[in-house]
Formats: sequence, C-alpha cells, structure tokens
Amino acid sequence: MIEVWLPVANLANQWFNSNMERKTKILGMAGSLRKGSYNRSALRAAVSLVPETAVVEVVEIGNLPLFNQDLEQNLPPQVKEFKEKIKAADAILFVTPEYNYSVPGVLKNAIDWASRPYTDNSWKEKPVAIMSASTGMLGGVRAQYHLRQMFIFLNMYPINRPEVIIAKAQEKFDEKGNLIDEETKKRIRELLETLIIWKKRLRQ
Repeated sequence: MIEVWLPVANLANQWFNSNMERKTKILGMAGSLRKGSYNRSALRAAVSLVPETAVVEVVEIGNLPLFNQDLEQNLPPQVKEFKEKIKAADAILFVTPEYNYSVPGVLKNAIDWASRPYTDNSWKEKPVAIMSASTGMLGGVRAQYHLRQMFIFLNMYPINRPEVIIAKAQEKFDEKGNLIDEETKKRIRELLETLIIWKKRLRQ
C-alpha cells in the first residue's frame, strides 16, 4: 500500500509546487546617473518597500551606447542583455527626474533601444508604473506626462493611480539618501501593490 501511494503523493507535491504563484518580477530603472540622485534613492526605497509577493530588480542604463539605427540588426551586447531583462520582467518601474520639461536623455536612449527593431519591441504590453522626484514644487510631473505619451506608441499599460510625485525631495530624504517621509513610503507601497494587481488582471 505504501509503495502505491508514495508516487501519488510525490505527484501531488510536484503539482502543488508548480502551481504555487511565483513572485512578480518588477524591473526598475532610474533616469538619472548621478550617484546622489533622489530618483535613484527613490528606486532603492521601492526595492525595500515592495510587497513580499514581488521583487524589484534594478537595471542600470548608463552602460548603453547612444542609439544608432544602423545597429538594429546587429545589436550591441549591452542592448541585447537589456532587452532580455525587459522581456523576462512581469512589470516595469520607471523612476526619473525631469530635465527641460521632459525625460532625461539617458532614459529616452534606453527606451529607444528596447523598442527596436520595429518588429521586436521589448516594452510591448508590459504593465508599467512611474515615480519621479525633484527639489522643485512639481516633482517631475512633466517628465511623467511625456512618458505616458510614449507608452501609447510603445503599447505599454500604465497605472493611472496612485501617482508618486515627490516634490521638495531634499525634505523627504536624509543626507545618506534614505527615504524618511512616511507619507511618501505609503504612496510607493500603494503604487507597487497596484502594479502587482494590475499585472494579474492583464494576465487573466
């Protein structure tokens, strides 16, 4: 009797383990290369504030070459790796400052690379959330609006609410870049929770 039922139990355990929900993989990237960037600090905060059902993996975009359409059919190794990370992710998190009423060039460069060639848009149908931080009053809101315009062509699915716009960032982080503002922590948690739910709804 034992010999008959042990294989059945093993099969049941295998079925249970294979059907357990894996953690949602969120790929996060900062639109600033500055070491002391408030946006990089906000991204680090997101890594620590993400719910237990998910994980935020940070990818660096500063090592990508400048976009050159002549290289589309023979992508540089850094670009290939970047595109594969995007494709493997369940959702995307952009954390960016605002430069000249728009997104920084380094972030636009990364977005352009991953969208090409035209038939291999790595961003396609990815759930996406945005955060921005600034020492000014508007907190990078115009960069967020420009990103939302890009999402239309990229065919990405952004979260509308909550919005995480960190104005007067110098008051929200300490001198070591640690987020100390509890209300901002709450908003980031809510954003990540919503992104996880949004991903699940889109997969239904």
